[in-house]
Amino acid sequence: METILIVDDEKNYPPIISTVLEGEGYETLMANSGHQAMGILKNSDVDLVLADLKMPVMNGIELLEQIRTRDPDLPVIMMTAYGTVEKAVEAMQKGAHNFIQKPFDNEQLVIFVKKAVAMFNLVKENRNLLNTFRRQYRFGSIIGKSKSMRTIFELIRKVAPSGASVLIEGESGTGKELVAKSIHFNSPRNEKPFIAVNCAALAETLLESELFGHEKGAFTGAASTRKGRFEVADGGTLFLDEIGELSQNLQVKLLRVLQEKTFERVGGMKSIHVDIRLITATNKRLKEEVAAGRFRDDLYYRLNVVRINLPSLKARDEDILLLANHFIKKFADERQASKPVKGIDQAVIRMFYEYTWPGNVRELENVIERAMILCPGETIQLSDLPRDFQENVSRPLNLKNIAEDANLNETLALVEKMMIKRALKLSNNVQARAAAVLGIGKSGLNQKIKKYDLEIGSKQAH
Repeated sequence: METILIVDDEKNYPPIISTVLEGEGYETLMANSGHQAMGILKNSDVDLVLADLKMPVMNGIELLEQIRTRDPDLPVIMMTAYGTVEKAVEAMQKGAHNFIQKPFDNEQLVIFVKKAVAMFNLVKENRNLLNTFRRQYRFGSIIGKSKSMRTIFELIRKVAPSGASVLIEGESGTGKELVAKSIHFNSPRNEKPFIAVNCAALAETLLESELFGHEKGAFTGAASTRKGRFEVADGGTLFLDEIGELSQNLQVKLLRVLQEKTFERVGGMKSIHVDIRLITATNKRLKEEVAAGRFRDDLYYRLNVVRINLPSLKARDEDILLLANHFIKKFADERQASKPVKGIDQAVIRMFYEYTWPGNVRELENVIERAMILCPGETIQLSDLPRDFQENVSRPLNLKNIAEDANLNETLALVEKMMIKRALKLSNNVQARAAAVLGIGKSGLNQKIKKYDLEIGSKQAH
């Protein structure tokens, strides 16, 4: 049941309007001043405000401005007396949904109210859809609807409020720093620094100075005292990327910082206390590095309080098209061509699902950025993509991957099942479109779906 707030300083008007609207199934609230109305809005969910234009202290336009500041989408219908139409027009220019002139016909009032409420219902529905998208398919700058990514979103939500160390494992380009940032900016430390260091980018001596800082004269070229990243990140989060590249010497020093929360600058004697949350990342399997003796097991267990394993893009192929469309929107403003890109050709989509994506999400982003520059029309075509992608699409079936003693019927059935699954994915499980992609009839496709026990509709094909 929608709720309508009626605001009028004439005390007889709100009860009369309330009777009319409650007869139409609406719930009503009443106020005799703008200030009283704002108090009600702070404590109640309202779907429409009916406000008189001419009121003392806070008039209708002033009330409208406050409502717009609080909720720009909440519709407001201004009630005006004879001779105040100009003010009503001003109210419309400032965002009023409509105005109705007193004395008004009850039927006209009901029509105005129904239209305004219907519009706000659409707004709320869009808000809910957007919130669902953000909750299910997005966390910070991370995007995904696959089961594996939804699991990671939930893990981030749980771990972010704590101060626990987090180890993020995953291939290059899977978004490890994005996950680290999402943890930081959803934590109580979000107003403090987020400092990132790539441990593989610097030599050991330079990395030690980068992390812990140095005193003046500590080494040749140390002309002044310099704070390290641990000090700069105090109170916030320090993100160490490629932690698997850390030398044994620096592993010992990092372990000490985690245990004692103190360290000395290079060339210094004074102990410096820091309060940081440590998040680390690696494209190696750190447990295997421990087993091989290249990484300290005591440090590994300190870092691995919570582990997040990011899947490769190929392992979360449900997200490929979602990400591609996101990147199209991201690079839309940089596009110089006159026509906006509105979609991706089916051949390109098919190739996206077939490609192995060794560079993962970062590679997909680069591919889309390039395509947005080169695409002359409204649809990204194969010709807009790098040559290795085009070669990937045109590459014939590699018979070397099929065992020499493979059964012909079983192999053909496997290929057929794979092609049907791919066609269903490309067509969003619309059988008629999938049949067209495959070049067969819809009834024939339906028989094959039953034959291979593939689930369609809201479920995914096995």
